[in-house]
This record gives sequence, C-alpha cells and structure tokens, in this order.
Amino acid sequence: MKVILTKDHPTLGEEGTILEVADGYGRNFLLPRGLAYPATEHHISLLEQSREKKRKLEEQRLVKARELANRLNDASCTITVAAGEGDTLYGSVTAAMVAEALAGEGFAVEKSQIGLESPIKKLGIYTIPVSPAPDVTAQVKVWVVKE
Repeated sequence: MKVILTKDHPTLGEEGTILEVADGYGRNFLLPRGLAYPATEHHISLLEQSREKKRKLEEQRLVKARELANRLNDASCTITVAAGEGDTLYGSVTAAMVAEALAGEGFAVEKSQIGLESPIKKLGIYTIPVSPAPDVTAQVKVWVVKE
C-alpha cells in the first residue's frame, strides 16, 4: 500500500514522504492514527501544490530577510548606559537591549536574531552580527556611550 506521511516519523521518514508499506500496517496503524493517508493521484497533486506554496513562501521570506540585511548593514544605533571608572559599565548591554535600540531605529529584529556572544561590559563601538534568517547575516554598528 502506498501512503503519504502527514507527520515526521522516526523510522519511516519526514512529512510528505511517499512510501510503500504493508497493507495491514497502513490500514490498521498509520491511517486510523492520522499518521498517513493513501497516495492517490488527488492526494499526490495536493502534496505537490502544498510543496510549491511552501517553496514560494520561503522564497518571499528570504527576499525580505536579504532586504532587511542590506538595510541593517548601513545602520547603526546608540545605547546610552551608566558607566564608572575605566569605562566599565554598571551592568551590561544584552541582545535584548540591542534589539530594543534597533526597534527604535525602525528595524523589526528579535533578540534571538542578534549574535551577541557575550554581554558588552565596556564603552565603545561594536560590530554585532544580526541574522534575520538562518542563512542571511548583517553587521550592525552599535555605539555604547556613557550617560
């Protein structure tokens, strides 16, 4: 029996995989539990349409991420913090603070997209990587200045 998986399965494969299984296994286990559906011509055409739609959405997401990365490469932001002697901060500048500063500049970036390896603890100018998408990275200049 040919079936199309509706969910990832550790031994059978990923969602959308068309595979041949024993008739009893498909009819008595996979189909009743909603793990697969029969691989008819209609279901296969729906699967192809779904894959094409996902591909187009991913392409649009990537284009938007590249546009954002190009704008971020030219951007800089300033974070004003309290500092003591030797330009040491009372606290530190975190990814959340950088995301907030970028939001103030008009960039919609989440803190998880900011590649700050460790919090900033000194005044200065830093170049921080920002990844709007997993395969797209931009470099943002962050100025950490004293209040």
